[in-house]
Amino acid sequence: MKQINFDLKKGEAKFKIENMDDLWCLSHVIEPKDLVRGKTIRKIKLGESDQRKVNIVKKNIFIEIRVESVEFHEYSSVLRVSGVITQGPEDIPKGSYHTFNLEQGSMITIIKEKWLSFQIDKLKQASVETKKILICVLDRDDVCFGLLKKQGFSLLSEIKGDVEKKADVKTRTGNFYGEVIKKLYDYVGRYKIENIILASPAFWKEDLMKNIKDEEVRKKITLATCSCSGKEAIDEILKRPEVKNVLSQQRIAKELKLVESLLEEISKNNLAVYGLKETEKAVNAGAVEKLLVTDSLIQKTRLNKTYEKIDQLMKNTEDIKGSVNIIGSDHDGGKKLDGLGGIAAILRYKLNY
Repeated sequence: MKQINFDLKKGEAKFKIENMDDLWCLSHVIEPKDLVRGKTIRKIKLGESDQRKVNIVKKNIFIEIRVESVEFHEYSSVLRVSGVITQGPEDIPKGSYHTFNLEQGSMITIIKEKWLSFQIDKLKQASVETKKILICVLDRDDVCFGLLKKQGFSLLSEIKGDVEKKADVKTRTGNFYGEVIKKLYDYVGRYKIENIILASPAFWKEDLMKNIKDEEVRKKITLATCSCSGKEAIDEILKRPEVKNVLSQQRIAKELKLVESLLEEISKNNLAVYGLKETEKAVNAGAVEKLLVTDSLIQKTRLNKTYEKIDQLMKNTEDIKGSVNIIGSDHDGGKKLDGLGGIAAILRYKLNY
C-alpha cells in the first residue's frame, strides 16, 4: 500500500491500493460511520423517466460516502465499501447510496473521528517495503532471477544453459544446475532473501530442488508452476496464490504465536478469558493486555448489525493501554480462536469474580 498522506489531526489517511493484502488490511480498518472519498464510476440516467427511451451512461465522478457496510470478496479481489453519499457533483443527490469497488490501483481517502492504534499499525505495516522475495523461473536450458518489489519486480539476471536436445542431457543439465544453484546462493546472501519462489513449467523445479543441499536455503523455497519461461513467466507468477501465501506467512506466524500464548494461559487456567461475555468483563475491569478478535467475527457482526459492541470493546481496550490484534481465520490459529467465540484476551492479572 502506498501512503499518499496521513494527517491524524484531521483524521485523514490517503492511500493507493497495490495488492490483495492491502484489501485485506483495509477490510479491518474501514468501519461503519467512517467517511471514504475517492474517484468512482456511477451510472447516470439521461432523459426523463416518462420518456420512451432513457439512456444510461457510466460517468467518472469524485464523491464521499458515510460508510454503512464493508465486504471483502477475496476470490474476486474486490473490497466493497457501501454507504450514503455526503459529497459529490450537483447532479448526484446527497443521501443516495453508492458502493466503492476497491481493487488494485484504487486511490482512496479514509476519514475517522478517532484512529485506533491497531488501525494505524496495520496501515504502517502495509506501507513498508515488501519482504525480500527472490523469484527463480527455471526451464530445461535457461533460468531467470527476479527480485520482488512493491510494484512488480526487478530483473536480476538470466542464464542460458548449454543443453543438448538429445544426447548427454544428464551431464550438461548437472553443470547447468550447478551454475543456477551458485547464483541462487549468491542472491540469497547478497539481498538477505527471506523467501524464494522456485517455478517452472514442468518438473525442472523438483529436479533442481534435489540438487540444493543447503537446508537453510531449502527452508526458504516455495514451489510454483508457470506456463512459460523467462521474465514473461515472472509476471504470471506474481498473480499466483503461492506469492500471496508467502507474503502472508509473516502475518500468520505472528498471529499463530499470539493464539498459542492464549491457549497456553487457558490450559493453565491463568491469565486468559474467551467468549464475548467474559472478554467484555475483563475489558471493563481494565485487566486486558492483549485483545484477540478474528476477522470472521468482525465480518459476521457487521452483517448482522451487532459490530458496534465489538468496535466499542476494541476502543475500550486501547483506552486502558491494551493492544488490539485482528487474527485471520485463514489459518489454524484463527480457526481455534473462532472455536472459542472469535474473541478472547490475555490478561495483566487474574480476575476474581
